[in-house]
Amino acid sequence: MPRHRVLTEFGMGSSLRRQDYTEAARRALKDALWHNSINMAELFGFPKEAMIIEVEIAVQDPQAVDCEALKSVFPYGQISVTAVQGGLDVPRPVGLPTVIANAAISVSFDMEKVTEASA
Repeated sequence: MPRHRVLTEFGMGSSLRRQDYTEAARRALKDALWHNSINMAELFGFPKEAMIIEVEIAVQDPQAVDCEALKSVFPYGQISVTAVQGGLDVPRPVGLPTVIANAAISVSFDMEKVTEASA
């Protein structure tokens, strides 16, 4: 299947006091989405459900990210979310560290399936 990436967007989010990796990741996703309305489906004449959305979240503790919960940020598309080592935990003098998460969103289409469906 010839999958073609048509968009990559990046975002950053944080959890200032609760060390909530999932919330920092959610904020990073929303930041990335704020940069782009991701209307690629309409641009190429595809249904929104045909969008293959691959999300990569980078944080210091990838196991602490609820990847399944992050899928709810997207109203449509075929979503996959993975968490990897990265981001930053910033120590504070008192309390939990500030968590910084980075997000990369890639949107692709399976051009063969779409071409076959429109034929």
